[in-house]
Amino acid sequence: MSKAFSLTIGDAAYAVDSTFDVVNPSTGAVVGQAPDASTEDLDAAVAAANSAFKAWSVTSEKDRQAACIAIADKLEENAEELAQILTREQGKPLGGIGSRWEVEKVVAWARFTSKLSLPVEGIQDNEAGRVELHRKPLGVVGSITPWNFPLLIAMWHVAPAILSGNTVVIKPSPYTPLSTLRMIELMSEVLPAGVVNCVTGSDSSGSNIGGAMSAHEGIRKIVFTGSCGTGEKVMESAASTMKRLTLELGGNDAGIVLGDVDAEAIAPGLFWGIFINNGQTCGSLKRLYVHEDAHDQVVDALVAFAKTIKVGDGLAESSVLGPIQNQMQFDKVSRLVADAKSRGDVKLGGEPGEGLFFPPTIITGLSNDDSLVSEEQFGPAIGVVKYTDQDDIIAMANDSDNGLGGSVWSSDVEKARALAGQLECGTAWVNKHGALQPNAPFGGVKKSGLGVEFGDEGLKAYTDIQVIMS
Repeated sequence: MSKAFSLTIGDAAYAVDSTFDVVNPSTGAVVGQAPDASTEDLDAAVAAANSAFKAWSVTSEKDRQAACIAIADKLEENAEELAQILTREQGKPLGGIGSRWEVEKVVAWARFTSKLSLPVEGIQDNEAGRVELHRKPLGVVGSITPWNFPLLIAMWHVAPAILSGNTVVIKPSPYTPLSTLRMIELMSEVLPAGVVNCVTGSDSSGSNIGGAMSAHEGIRKIVFTGSCGTGEKVMESAASTMKRLTLELGGNDAGIVLGDVDAEAIAPGLFWGIFINNGQTCGSLKRLYVHEDAHDQVVDALVAFAKTIKVGDGLAESSVLGPIQNQMQFDKVSRLVADAKSRGDVKLGGEPGEGLFFPPTIITGLSNDDSLVSEEQFGPAIGVVKYTDQDDIIAMANDSDNGLGGSVWSSDVEKARALAGQLECGTAWVNKHGALQPNAPFGGVKKSGLGVEFGDEGLKAYTDIQVIMS
């Protein structure tokens, strides 16, 4: 498969003068051409979204809920096509916790969002007067999405935006634009013209669509998922227009394993907490601390489980994990693993494969200061730190600028829950890691983000408050 894709702006496919190649990280083959939009193309998308906002913002909530259901139905009808595009450009396997799974979650998230509501809240109603809190849509929402879960994160941004009466301009990563282009094209078939729009651009063109979006006077809110460094730039460029912001940024999540665990029982959960999506997940477990009483048993069980996982081309139905998505990330993982190998003990993996393939890698004997522990690797490698004192390990886990997620693993759930409450992170799990659900707010503390997504709290973030007093 190698084809050209179009932008979606207003009521039609929108052609641009130039394109850029998108490659399959499993093979290096070109799988399609994405439009290389200019800032003028972005202006056209914002204008279309602003025009559509006038009517969309005053539609009934019931109609907008029905629109989310229509989106879910449309995407479900085209699920296999979307999964095939996603695997070819992102690299993740079709099966397992891969592209088909991601598309299933996209559909489910749209259906869940359709059940949310923004009722008028009564603050006061007595002889002194009536006070009501109303939530009003902002206008055009700019969505900037990353390459690790292109479709799922796009739905996290788009569904609550349109349910709350906003319109959207979305810009996917230049590494994985094709599946989003197709998804927005499908969504536009069941939505009024201009409610959703999609622009794509290459990093090499110089147009800097993402930066132009965050500074654009016609965009009222930016929702961004990506690195901490880019999030800082988004925040800076959005300041002059006082945009609303939701920033879900990088994480370096700590997992703490207590000495009372059943190592074999927790090994599968630990593995998927670390290596889901080949470790290319903001909220995956990236630093593993294991009490000395359980250290060797946990490492052995984790290695044994990891050896059962097949790494290969995402289009092969037998593959469970695919390649690292791009060369830049591959080089970072390689650098961190090479440094860790010089400081610790390699229990599994450690040597890059062909192309962008890198095996699941587990390295023990590391300290909190070693780069594989202190830096977010965002790839299939984990550094393991042995600890003795419980108070020390909480301090070590919290010794990070990031605070997206964390977890505690123990046979004593109440003890684990109490320790989880001491972690400085937006979400703390007990005996699992990275499990997100649409009714639970998700966001980071410290440098891991600003604001939350999901559920009622996430929906409210797409609105302004107006108080009516009578």
